[in-house]
Amino acid sequence: MRSLGANMAAALRAAGVLLRDPLASSSWRVCQPWRWKSGAAAAAVTTETAQHAQGAKPQVQPQKRKPKTGILMLNMGGPETLGDVHDFLLRLFLDRDLMTLPIQNKLAPFIAKRRTPKIQEQYRRIGGGSPIKIWTSKQGEGMVKLLDELSPNTAPHKYYIGFRYVHPLTEEAIEEMERDGLERAIAFTQYPQYSCSTTGSSLNAIYRYYNQVGRKPTMKWSTIDRWPTHHLLIQVVNRGDPYPQEVSATVQKVMERLEYCNPYRLVWQSKVGPMPWLGPQTDESIKGLCERGRKNILLVPIAFTSDHIETLYELDIEYSQVLAKE
Repeated sequence: MRSLGANMAAALRAAGVLLRDPLASSSWRVCQPWRWKSGAAAAAVTTETAQHAQGAKPQVQPQKRKPKTGILMLNMGGPETLGDVHDFLLRLFLDRDLMTLPIQNKLAPFIAKRRTPKIQEQYRRIGGGSPIKIWTSKQGEGMVKLLDELSPNTAPHKYYIGFRYVHPLTEEAIEEMERDGLERAIAFTQYPQYSCSTTGSSLNAIYRYYNQVGRKPTMKWSTIDRWPTHHLLIQVVNRGDPYPQEVSATVQKVMERLEYCNPYRLVWQSKVGPMPWLGPQTDESIKGLCERGRKNILLVPIAFTSDHIETLYELDIEYSQVLAKE
């Protein structure tokens, strides 16, 4: 059982308020001053975006009138095919907002190559690719339909998908938005809680795009940078990232609504590499509960808006099926 729909409903309410009252929008929120030259990650993304500028497919949607307001749905994305896994991992490990590694521009390709076979096998077991683009498109279609009804003054609305690590990349989506001649653009994070390494990374990508092309936006930008768990490096927390507190606050409100009918614990998943991450780990917590005779466990992904590798493989297979046998 998963609680994804409630997150989306909350976000749509936030979008409706934002469209009715532009002053209600968040200002640009990044974890540190925007880097005008962002090193290997920015160079890799900028070069690739330039190469794909001519061949990038527009995000086709049925449109009777020229869109007035664009909603850019920001997320990390996921490989649609097994062949996309390597490039997905490469962009991920090159992202200095997500993690900082020594000699990152050299180490990231090495790590991506080493991890590709293992991650490909995980995607193979959930159908050969991530469904995140399919679900994001369905959510976007429902969102713009509802926003056209809620806010006719800013209609027609059009959604755009901007992924950090797979196509359509954030930069490609912005190019399409500029070509469409929008009056207004909303950067709409698909991460319910704010973190410099997720939402902040996507916002930095928007900044870098305009810096690289050397022009100002033709449309007025505003943001929805959080919604009222994804694992996080301790070094990110130590630099003041609000993510752990916001996730904890979300859990607290959910349990208050449920009147604390069952014992609960906030745990973290998706640890990568030897560096310290937030704990306790999901798998270790499940094993600990089982050792104490607690074997009826409900896993709720509190910070995701759609199914992807971390729900379909980690929760459904790695934790639910494998650990259930122990």
